[in-house]
Amino acid sequence: MSDCTHDCSSCSQNCSDRTQPQSFLQPMNALSNIKKVIGVVSGKGGVGKSLVTCLLASKARKAGLKVGILDADITGPSVPKSFGISENALQNEDGLLPTVTASGIKLMSINLLLEDVTAPVIWRGPVISGVIQQFWTDVVWGDLDVLFVDMPPGTGDVALTVFQSLPVDGIVIVSTPQDLVKMIVSKAYNMAEMMHVPVLGLVENMSYFRCPDCGKQHSLFGTSQIDATAAELNLPVLAKLPLDPANAALVDDGKVEEIAAPELDDFINALQ
Repeated sequence: MSDCTHDCSSCSQNCSDRTQPQSFLQPMNALSNIKKVIGVVSGKGGVGKSLVTCLLASKARKAGLKVGILDADITGPSVPKSFGISENALQNEDGLLPTVTASGIKLMSINLLLEDVTAPVIWRGPVISGVIQQFWTDVVWGDLDVLFVDMPPGTGDVALTVFQSLPVDGIVIVSTPQDLVKMIVSKAYNMAEMMHVPVLGLVENMSYFRCPDCGKQHSLFGTSQIDATAAELNLPVLAKLPLDPANAALVDDGKVEEIAAPELDDFINALQ
């Protein structure tokens, strides 16, 4: 271009002389101040990613941190129910106001904006991506030490939107003790590498069942592969969470904040 200033950072043209990559980061809400953004991801569904997100947020809040959850699983949101929240989010002239849980966790989810939470969200990828960006730009989060982003399974549009639009400081990958764990973890790990997002470590959910009578641990889903996978990828195993019917009952009752989850203590301490 004849009037090119050679400052690619302020240019929208996609010319052959572009020397700097175009940033897709969206501006944080003007009334928000978020120190860390941590994504919780999985390579497939059904591994308990949303539960791990809720547990991480609850543990961080109990440790005294100011915490929020951005529920980016637009087509399958389950976070509000885990906290026993059913009322709709409010809005004022400044933007959307996150709902606050019993312990003080700020939460925004598509289910907080729907009249009927059982209505399916049948939206195409660009619309879903736009909503997630609005959860970042239009929600008045206020001051947060950490915002956990509960991402949908897989490596599709939503994951790409989160990685490109939000200043993600790192991700936690959730998996289960099955033979295909290496493939599941590797998919999420490789996408994070391609997007230059640090992987903070792995969490194995449903790792074992502890017998309430004898205390012995049983591997209901096969021998764990997480340690070998973590070693191969040079990643830490942050926690191995048990399969506990009592915890499942608390989640169903909207009382996820009452789960102790001491296995996550070390990681939460590292966040402070």
